[in-house]
Amino acid sequence: MAPRNLRRTERDRSRRVLSQNFLTDRAAVARLVRVADPDPTGLLLEVGAGRGQLTRPLAARCGRLTAYEVDPAAGRELAAACAALPNVEHRQADFLAAEPPPEPFAVVGNIPWSLTSAVVRWCLAAPRLRSATLLTQLEYARRRSGDYGRWTRLTVQTWPEIEWRLAGRVPRTAFRPVPAVDAGILRIERRSEPLLSAAALPAYRRLVGWGFEGLGGSLDATLRRHHPPARVAAALRATRIAPQTPVGYVWPEQWLVLFRLLHAR
Repeated sequence: MAPRNLRRTERDRSRRVLSQNFLTDRAAVARLVRVADPDPTGLLLEVGAGRGQLTRPLAARCGRLTAYEVDPAAGRELAAACAALPNVEHRQADFLAAEPPPEPFAVVGNIPWSLTSAVVRWCLAAPRLRSATLLTQLEYARRRSGDYGRWTRLTVQTWPEIEWRLAGRVPRTAFRPVPAVDAGILRIERRSEPLLSAAALPAYRRLVGWGFEGLGGSLDATLRRHHPPARVAAALRATRIAPQTPVGYVWPEQWLVLFRLLHAR
């Protein structure tokens, strides 16, 4: 048997540093594009475009596409692919350093998993973002979408404006190199009509923040630090939340009702 070549190439090192796992399975690519459902006349940004595996089918479905790729090695192949696509602009640049477009837009990407939180924060902070369809580690997508039956602080605090859902799973064998875990398709969509008024959002976020800090030892005890005990008890009964319920098990819809009851005039 011939000895294995243990020398690391520049591309190997780049993949390791940038957490790159290219999506190579055609069925998985088609599925991600279907979930993204690009606007045929709108602007789409692709994060971590790699060599263009997603870029080509996305370009066929959207009005204009800006493809970001920071890795020079992959970027050269991406530039060649984009040259044949008249509605695509290739940017050899860091997506996270880019200014959000001033017009409505969507984001799609097989993102570097080590940068997932940063990409999500960028998307949430972009006021004209309509949706983001991101291929992340499955565990991350499940946690953010409540798929475990538990909810994270970020999901709950943004729920009045943003819908989070797990839109599918992609096996790790769909990538090259093969990662250690499967992926999830995380869909983040801005609601056309927020569930609370803009004036109410800061108070709602404060309420959720108090709950997740757990300073009182339980949700009931925490909320009593900020609201009359009798009102807290009545609100918890109305929302069917037991006083000792762990805060992560309170559904976003329950938080909204709880907020309205505690802040009713």
